[in-house]
Amino acid sequence: MELVNTERTIFAVSSAPGRAGIAVIRVSGPRARNAMLALGGSADRPRQAVLSSLVHSQSGHQLDQALTLWFEGPASFTGEDVAEFHVHGGRAVVAGVMDALGQVRGLEVAEPGEFTRQAFANGRLDLTEVEGLADLIDAETEAQRRMALRQMEGGLSRLYEDWRRELIGLLAHVEAGIDFADEEVPQGLTRSAIDRAGKLAADMGRHLDDDRRGERLRDGFRIVLAGPPNAGKSSLLNALARRDVAIVSPEPGTTRDLIDVSLDLDGYPVEITDTAGIRDTDNEIEKEGVKRARGRVNSADLVLWLIPVDRPTSPGLPKSIKGEAISVVTKCDLAPPPVNALGVSVETATGLDQLLAELKRRVSSAVTGFEDGCITRSRHREAVCQARTALLAAVAANETGAELIAENLRIAAIEMGRLTGRVDVEDLLDVIFADFCIGK
Repeated sequence: MELVNTERTIFAVSSAPGRAGIAVIRVSGPRARNAMLALGGSADRPRQAVLSSLVHSQSGHQLDQALTLWFEGPASFTGEDVAEFHVHGGRAVVAGVMDALGQVRGLEVAEPGEFTRQAFANGRLDLTEVEGLADLIDAETEAQRRMALRQMEGGLSRLYEDWRRELIGLLAHVEAGIDFADEEVPQGLTRSAIDRAGKLAADMGRHLDDDRRGERLRDGFRIVLAGPPNAGKSSLLNALARRDVAIVSPEPGTTRDLIDVSLDLDGYPVEITDTAGIRDTDNEIEKEGVKRARGRVNSADLVLWLIPVDRPTSPGLPKSIKGEAISVVTKCDLAPPPVNALGVSVETATGLDQLLAELKRRVSSAVTGFEDGCITRSRHREAVCQARTALLAAVAANETGAELIAENLRIAAIEMGRLTGRVDVEDLLDVIFADFCIGK
């Protein structure tokens, strides 16, 4: 099955849609040179910006004064010949250049993510690097940008490819012992392979035992505000978001659904959720809100359990909360909080700085530590888990089952190959490229 039709020449706007100072239109494929020349650009000076007067090849009308760039394959993003037109970003200019390119014989409008898919097919990027590029485009905080850039530059693929190569080497040693048992081959190859397989399994175990730092950083650290009705959850959410996102009312049970707000907390992505006050109720709508609140509490990375200072009989931190949680005493403008309690008042801003500092500390501790590459997607975790399971099976087989050892090493190597796209990736491609925008 061919991953990409390399005979296609595709074009699309590669910059963000809408009115802007500059728009970038990219053409990639065997007819990219024809497209450049047809519009009046130059292909004589690769990798140099040239000021060109762009003209519609059919009407002869001038389209724009633009910078054109020519990249000869394979030294381009896609690995093919690439032409880029850096035009003024008005809608009419972009539409005119796109129409002119559409008149050039053999050019087709790119599908979403098709440029990157060409780069993958031509060996310019592997699958983990493709995912890193997608994350870099979507990055909203400094920490997300750093992690995505490291992955795009091969931080993960180097690790996984090293493991795959070592597994292939171990497999070759075991199979040599099987196929040439009567020949003069070094003794102890299988025993050595088993020992090394055990060490690799331990390395993979440490890689998996990361408290999901990469996934938390990529998806956002989830903080849930929970507690009894009228504990000040919505007020605190508004204060943290610095805008009115939740209705605040003295009437109990006002919040009946989940309200999510995304924040950039010192460069780390955080999602804070306001929930319904947790209590027993006969109101069916509020009962559903309480059910949703309990569900979100159970999936949170951190729960802030709010206890109003004017209700000393309010329950403390529930034992049902299994994850990380902090008790926060609210409405401290009405009375002083207990000694050593983390108390806040939205009315006077008392304690908000201390609460934010504690949240920053918790989030930083939970998501840092990706400098050497970390798992950022569930498919990475699943593949490494499968490879580790196969390695442990190979170790358990010991020297009494060389064929079983070889088969398990082969399974582990295949799983690692799927991570970077070395083997059996056709079923993954549509999923991986689905979230790319047109022009990338």
